[in-house]
Amino acid sequence: MSWPRVKVNVSPLWTELEQLAQISDVQPPAVTRILFTANDRKARAFLKDRFAEASLSVREDPAGNIFARWHGEDAQAVPIATGSHIDAVPFSGRYDGTVGVLGALEAIRALQRSGWRPARSIDLVVFTSEEPTRFGIGCLGSRLLSGSLSAEQAAALIDSEGKSFEYVRRQAGCTGSLEDVRVRVGHYAAFVELHIEQGRILEQKQLPIGVVTAIAGPAALRVELTGEGGHAGAVLMPDRKDALCAAAEIILAAEEAAKGSGSPDTVATTGVCRVHPAAINSIPSKITLEIDVRDIDLGRRDQVLEQIQRAAHAVGQRRGLATEVAVRSADSPGRAGSKIIHAIQAACRHLGHDYLSMVSRAYHDSLFMAQLAPTGMIFIPCRGGVSHRPDEYTSPEAIGVGVEVLALTLVQLASDTSENPAS
Repeated sequence: MSWPRVKVNVSPLWTELEQLAQISDVQPPAVTRILFTANDRKARAFLKDRFAEASLSVREDPAGNIFARWHGEDAQAVPIATGSHIDAVPFSGRYDGTVGVLGALEAIRALQRSGWRPARSIDLVVFTSEEPTRFGIGCLGSRLLSGSLSAEQAAALIDSEGKSFEYVRRQAGCTGSLEDVRVRVGHYAAFVELHIEQGRILEQKQLPIGVVTAIAGPAALRVELTGEGGHAGAVLMPDRKDALCAAAEIILAAEEAAKGSGSPDTVATTGVCRVHPAAINSIPSKITLEIDVRDIDLGRRDQVLEQIQRAAHAVGQRRGLATEVAVRSADSPGRAGSKIIHAIQAACRHLGHDYLSMVSRAYHDSLFMAQLAPTGMIFIPCRGGVSHRPDEYTSPEAIGVGVEVLALTLVQLASDTSENPAS
């Protein structure tokens, strides 16, 4: 094929990443940006201004997903898409998600500057609430787009202040029915997401690009334990029903279940442990645990999930506690589209960049976009594999390489107007 001469301007992109990072609930270098809060809305406005400057047409759906379109020459051709998210977990970094949004914008601008025109339209998508911070479920926007989450289920989600998603999205100006968010399979011909690796493999191997072939499927488990409270000094040890001690056993059981799966691709994390009444001189009477289990193999993941559930019930019964265990969500792993993998690899070869085929153990909106269209991901290295921390970092040079690869991947996908170019 004929490749356009693409020149990525990293300096203004780096400035935009810095500017976006300043729109935060906490002081730099940390970033906190929670769905539909004042700073999230401000960040959305910042992006819409950048999109308008690039002559992209912008719309927002009832869930708050933002679509910035570069119109292609063939109005009848099914569009392709790229993008990521801008919400950030508390006290996190400035590159998770944002590189896939602002990097995609710079890829489009670089292609515009080159004089190349897409045959297919290209949508830059900013997904609503990839992080589960506010409503306890990740990839909210892409779940709604794919139909993995129904409009009724989404509307009924409640945050820690008792506010429903339906209420807060309308307060943020997202009108219309959530029923209208879902799109049909084939709405896009392809989807590709640029993202920091959030691991150490690329850095350790000194490689600039990871070509993702599979995305691990996450499951979320909630365990609620109810024992008996009492004075820390007055209740003797044989008489106690300490919910926190039971929780400690379950946390360790989750760790052992993952370690014993037989694969390094299985991971389990107890990320939430809520203690009531949380007083040093009071025996914990109620505990809520939230446990994340994921793997690229669905059967193996589910076996570990079942093992943790059995352990929780056994611990609760042995200690005389009321025990409730519920699977809050369980998503299947995703596979990348072969032609998208090949397009990313071809872009790397043309640019002279080495690459590594790899799996994503973190999940992303791409996991749910894969239910709508052939999907792929481009990873770039991040220092020490650190993510979701203030010291998260990826270099301007690494970002520039990723944007170049993304741009030429989009060229291949948006140039092909055959019926199904990316299966």
